[in-house]
This record gives sequence, C-alpha cells and structure tokens, in this order.
Amino acid sequence: MRQFATVLRVRTRGRGLTEFTDAVVAWASAQPIETGLLTLFCRHTSASLLIQENAAPAVRDDLEAFFEALAPEDMSRYAHDDEGPDDMPAHIRAALTNVSLSIPVIGGRPALGAWQGIYLFEHRRAPHLREIAAHLIGD
Repeated sequence: MRQFATVLRVRTRGRGLTEFTDAVVAWASAQPIETGLLTLFCRHTSASLLIQENAAPAVRDDLEAFFEALAPEDMSRYAHDDEGPDDMPAHIRAALTNVSLSIPVIGGRPALGAWQGIYLFEHRRAPHLREIAAHLIGD
C-alpha cells in the first residue's frame, strides 16, 4: 500500500461554488495508484466541499440561494461578529455541509460520475485563497 499527500490551493471569487475537479483529477492521476481512496479536507471554518452537478449552472445558483435563505447575513441573529456580518453565516453554512470528501480511485482516476464535479463552497463575501489537503492511499 502506498500513499501520497499534497495541498491544493483554490482561489475563490467570493461567496459561491468554485469547481476544482480538474486539479484534483490531474494530481490523483499523476500518482502511481490504480485502486485506492482519495480524501480531500478543507482547512478552513468558513468554506466547505461538495460533490455536485457540473453541467447545469442553475444547480449552483439554487444551492447558493438556498443557503443564503437558511443562514442569512443578519447581525441581529448572531452574537459572533469578529470578522464582519458574513462571518457567522459562513460558519453555519460550513457546519451544514462537508469539510471532507472521500472519493474512490478506480483505474488510476477518481471515480466521479458523468455529471459530478468537486467544488469548494466559499461562504465568505471576499475572495480567498483556500487550502485543500489531499491524501491518496492505495495500490
């Protein structure tokens, strides 16, 4: 059994979904593992990871609108405001989604479905450079 690790960096444009499937597939495919498990871990408390449809942009728009309604920027609702009015809603959104993903690797590639993409879900308004720890284990 072999294992490999790296840190992928994803630059966001602010709140919303940023696809980084190509970077994940390129890195995983470059490792000498045919069958294994890829783990991705978001190293931030105000962003998260999703596997979501990558064909219809309306899916991303609807997800963003849903989370805006679920955890709105309304300072009267929250005590925590250390980094501004979008901080606590960002923590709530991250708590309700995933900060890690496990993806099987089959034939040397992540076994994603035809319409699946890997996204960083930025929950803050400002652009950020986010770090995703990637770990691949297998044969």
